[in-house]
Amino acid sequence: MDASVADILIESLPYIRRFARKTIVVKYGGHAMVDEQLKEDFARDITLLKFIGVNTVVVHGGGPQINKVLEKMGITSRFVRGMRMTDEETMDVVEMVLGGKVNKSIVAQINRQGGKAVGLSGKDGDLIMAKKMKIVHQEDKDSPPEIIDPGHVGEVTRINPELIHALAGQGFIPVIAPVGVGEEGETYNINADLVASEVAKALGASRLILLTDVDGVLGKDKKLISSIPAKTIKSMIDDQSITGGMIPKIECALGALEKGVEKVHIINGKKRHSLILELFTNEGIGTEVLL
Repeated sequence: MDASVADILIESLPYIRRFARKTIVVKYGGHAMVDEQLKEDFARDITLLKFIGVNTVVVHGGGPQINKVLEKMGITSRFVRGMRMTDEETMDVVEMVLGGKVNKSIVAQINRQGGKAVGLSGKDGDLIMAKKMKIVHQEDKDSPPEIIDPGHVGEVTRINPELIHALAGQGFIPVIAPVGVGEEGETYNINADLVASEVAKALGASRLILLTDVDGVLGKDKKLISSIPAKTIKSMIDDQSITGGMIPKIECALGALEKGVEKVHIINGKKRHSLILELFTNEGIGTEVLL
């Protein structure tokens, strides 16, 4: 064996020891879900984590896949503040794509690598309880705020983790589609980052990992910030160091940290084996957010 390979394995040992028997929640989305090589890499990484004793839970998105089906059906999507407005017809498509095609594809990928994955919808065992999200939208500072009915867009009210605990205890890897259920049986489309954050809180996870299509949080100089204390985040949003789609991810990170998750990692899923590189090397590859 090449000495450099041995060095890498030795470097990873303390991290493997640190995460053994801990729980890690991974939000899987972006380009890593559509590139064939990256899909295989992700499945291998998840399987490896389970084999070395890490309780791993996957929460996935599926926006591009939903878009393709809606386009074929002639349904145009409208987004407000990053949320897909979801009428009943769109909700049927969302549930079919997320809970069916996408979820089962991820499960099959992991199982092909030797893992034991089980696909879940948030409706299974009332795993994800939800209510309708209220959206207040303002076009600009001179316009009055507008209350928008998003249809079947939901926010999490409660995670019931018993099913996840039961599966993990039997050696399975839960793979969760972010579809929730209301008190009256209503079905809700929920942002996958939000679901991953809530699942991490409910499980008392050691880590929450958010896969994105960027390297992590960049400073004003466009260089990667490897570590961010929570206390500096408000000022970074105020001075626009953190902007756009990164803001809701950072807010999910803060929510998880405030409820006991030790660290949140925001990493680029377009890099091969990004999960392993972030968790098991000294340098890491993304941004960690910590209290």
